[in-house]
Amino acid sequence: MPNGFNLRPSPLDDPAHAARSWAHYRRMLRFTADLALAVVGVVWVWLYHEFGLVSIHLYIATALGFGLTVMLVGALMGLVFLSHTSGHDDVIEDPLDDETWR
Repeated sequence: MPNGFNLRPSPLDDPAHAARSWAHYRRMLRFTADLALAVVGVVWVWLYHEFGLVSIHLYIATALGFGLTVMLVGALMGLVFLSHTSGHDDVIEDPLDDETWR
């Protein structure tokens, strides 16, 4: 046990379990991409009704800003859920986790 960390195998080391977990993550990303497109569409409609056709650069920047923000949030939250639901978090043993800190 180097550095006091437990080296138990992760459930993601099993190819079948990893394939299911990553497939679920990809489905979540597809849903996030659809949501990002919907958000960009709503924002574009709002911008057009509010300001009209001002500049194509405004619409491109808005699409990139809102779209990439929604995708980044979805990807990071998806990784959190992947780590938790796959059991990957359960194999970590914290060397500082003892009765002293509770």
